[in-house]
Amino acid sequence: MKFLSPIMLWLLLAVPALVALYLHVLKRKKKMALRYANIGMVKDAMGTGASLRRHVPAALFLIAITLMLAAIARPAAMITLPSQRSQVILAMDVSASMRAADVEPNRLVAAQTAAKTFIQEQPSSTQIGVVAFAGAALLVQPPTTNREDLIKAIDRFQPQRGTAIGSGILVSLQTIFPAANFDNKLPEYQRGFGRESMGSSLDRNPEPRAAEENFTPVPPGSYESAVVILLTDGQATTGPDPVETARMAADRGVRIFTVGLGTKGGEIVGWGGRSMRVQLDEETLQTIADLTRGKYFFAGSGTDLREVYKTLNTQFVMERKETEITSFFAAAAALFAIAAAGLSLLWYSRIL
Repeated sequence: MKFLSPIMLWLLLAVPALVALYLHVLKRKKKMALRYANIGMVKDAMGTGASLRRHVPAALFLIAITLMLAAIARPAAMITLPSQRSQVILAMDVSASMRAADVEPNRLVAAQTAAKTFIQEQPSSTQIGVVAFAGAALLVQPPTTNREDLIKAIDRFQPQRGTAIGSGILVSLQTIFPAANFDNKLPEYQRGFGRESMGSSLDRNPEPRAAEENFTPVPPGSYESAVVILLTDGQATTGPDPVETARMAADRGVRIFTVGLGTKGGEIVGWGGRSMRVQLDEETLQTIADLTRGKYFFAGSGTDLREVYKTLNTQFVMERKETEITSFFAAAAALFAIAAAGLSLLWYSRIL
């Protein structure tokens, strides 16, 4: 726990001063009682139990004052609360290497199955979008709460050449921030199509998009309305630098959770009569996650991948965040004050 206004903790110095004042008042009352009463009668009237009990209301009231003074310093703590995230973007690799069978039945099918399970387990109010990337990246399903549309979009995945991880990140950001303009960061052949569906005509003119004005970077991981889950089985072969695009996401506070799929040693995959060895670039995926305050997961099998998505689902439904708990301190102070007043009235027919 920490305090957002720690300078106000100086007010707690009033607590020992109040204790000293209370003891001084008790001492004076005792002297006055001894002056006008028989010593024996005073001892009989003030038994051990009664003597201790008369301090209980004062002790409770002192605790109440301490809590109220601490509340002024605005205490904050890490608390697990329901997530307020309203949008999840699934950026999924559909490159030719996703046909590798080291993950049964193959990487692409395993990724599709795990993603569809993840979608079904999300709260109904969460909007989910799907971005597919290979040599280019496309938004194949704009964010929606319609789970059937999302599953159909994932089922339409077809392997293609190339792996543009950076493009996948940029199209995901464009989806989250439609008013921004990320086109100038994309390869020329891909500009303007980040928000189009997989089946759109390539000769369709992209809609004009307003430039983002007065953009000010925010702390990484601070944007709570959306998150990106990026899954890939290889390394970038085309498109913008994934690390640079991750920095753009970090500047906007968007967290990216990266998932590496397949064997770490690489797999030989055939495509178009040629063979290629695909090796997972874990270093880049870890860097992307670190820059954006996300997390990197490795999945070497279909079972591993399902467990990764279960872990992500848990993090998105409930998350730990620093929360101001001043109201808890104030409520506790009020309860102690009420208890002190109640006991004082019950035992002595007066408040303290």
